[in-house]
Amino acid sequence: MEILVRNATKVFESRGMEVCALRDLSIDVRDGEFLTILGPSGCGKSTLIHIISGMETATSGQIEFKGPRKSSGPINTMVWQGYALFPWRTVKENIVFGCEVRGVPKKERYERTEYFIELVDLKGFEDHYPHELSGGMKQRVALARSLCNDPEVLLMDEPLAALDAQTRALMQVELLRIWSQFKKTVVYITHSIDEAVLLGDRIAIMTSRPGRIKEIIEGDLPRPRNLEMMTSPDFHRLADRAWNAIKQELTKVSE
Repeated sequence: MEILVRNATKVFESRGMEVCALRDLSIDVRDGEFLTILGPSGCGKSTLIHIISGMETATSGQIEFKGPRKSSGPINTMVWQGYALFPWRTVKENIVFGCEVRGVPKKERYERTEYFIELVDLKGFEDHYPHELSGGMKQRVALARSLCNDPEVLLMDEPLAALDAQTRALMQVELLRIWSQFKKTVVYITHSIDEAVLLGDRIAIMTSRPGRIKEIIEGDLPRPRNLEMMTSPDFHRLADRAWNAIKQELTKVSE
C-alpha cells in the first residue's frame, strides 16, 4: 500500500504561541518499501509519523493510503521506542492483543501468535512478563504484536533507540530479515544515519523546523543486507551524503 502525503502542515499552540512543526510537507511512500526518515532534533519527524498513523491531525494538507488491501488487519500499526507492552500480560498475551480487539476467532489468533513467537525467536518465553525480558526481547515482542495484527503499513518511531549498541545492531539485522519475508510498507524514524542507510530503500532527509522534505536519497545497496555492508565504500558514500544534508540543517538551527 502506498502512502501519499500532500502539503501537510501542522501548527501547535503552546503557551499562547503558535509553533509550526511541519509546513507544506509532501512525500510518496511506495508500496512495500522501507522508507527511513532522518532530520535534526525537533524537525517534526515524530509529528509526521503520528499524522500518518492518525493519532495527530494535520492542520492542513492530505494523507492518503492508496492501493488494494492485502490483509484483513488495520491500515497501520505503530512500533514505539518505549515498547508500550502491557506489564500485566505475558509475551503471548501481549502479541495476541490486537487480534483479540479485532475479534479474530480464538483458534486463528493463537495460531498466528505462535507463528510470530517463533519468527522473532521468543520460543520458550511465551509465559514470561515484560519485566523478565531484556530490552531487545521486549522490542521483539512489540514487533511480533504489530505483525500479528497484520497491518498494511508498519510505522516505527525510533524503535531501537533505547537499546545498547550491540543489541541494536542485532535487532537491525533481525528487522531486515523479518521485513524481507513480509514486505510491509515501512516508515521508520531514526536519528542514526548508519541505521537509516542500512535499512532504507530510500532515505528521506527533513529540514529543520518547520519540517519539510529536503532531499530523498536512493539507498542503492543490494539486498539482502548485513552489518558487514557498513564497511563498504557504497555505504560510506550514502552515509556521507546524508550527513552533509543534515549538517546544513543543523547549521541553520545553531545560527
